[in-house]
Amino acid sequence: MTTLIIARHGNTFEKGQTPTRVGARTDLPLVQSGKEQAKKMGAWLRQNDYLPEVVYSSELKRTKETAEIAVKECGYHQPVFPLEIFNEIDYGPDENQTEEKVIERIGSEAIRNWNENGSVPPDWNFDPEQCMENWKNFSQHIIEDEQDIILVITSNGIARFAPYITGQFKDFAENHDIKLSTGAFGILQFDGNQWLIKDWNVKP
Repeated sequence: MTTLIIARHGNTFEKGQTPTRVGARTDLPLVQSGKEQAKKMGAWLRQNDYLPEVVYSSELKRTKETAEIAVKECGYHQPVFPLEIFNEIDYGPDENQTEEKVIERIGSEAIRNWNENGSVPPDWNFDPEQCMENWKNFSQHIIEDEQDIILVITSNGIARFAPYITGQFKDFAENHDIKLSTGAFGILQFDGNQWLIKDWNVKP
């Protein structure tokens, strides 16, 4: 059985800092709490026997740092492979803006639709269909390579589209918060016929 573990990177803002909508053009490193989250991720993987065979990240600092810390903690000794397809989305005029500013521009309903069903707000530079296709192609690739456990460290905007590979995204969105928390996992498994969601938003 192929298991695909999708993780969101750790924190890029400390408690007390004003967070912004960090996208593809805002390449922030992890803060200390984010590094601690990454370490907990690695410990969780080790304790739950989810030692990955291959690890991927995006090309952004926050995901590469999360991956490096997590895999060291879980005992994985191979390189981490950064892929462009896992880079966070480009939020257009809302890139690196506070949530207050974003809501002021596009409205709270647009944010709610994005968070509940992945509907992309106006002027964001992102093609959800291409993202879905990327996840489908990637999932097919790891099945064909007969890999058992794959770990992907990515960002919130990209991770939420991974459940499309099940063919049941609507049901998923009705029963789950499609967002992953920072430092949290989604776990999907291929049973030989289809991808199933084993768990979502697991917080170590």
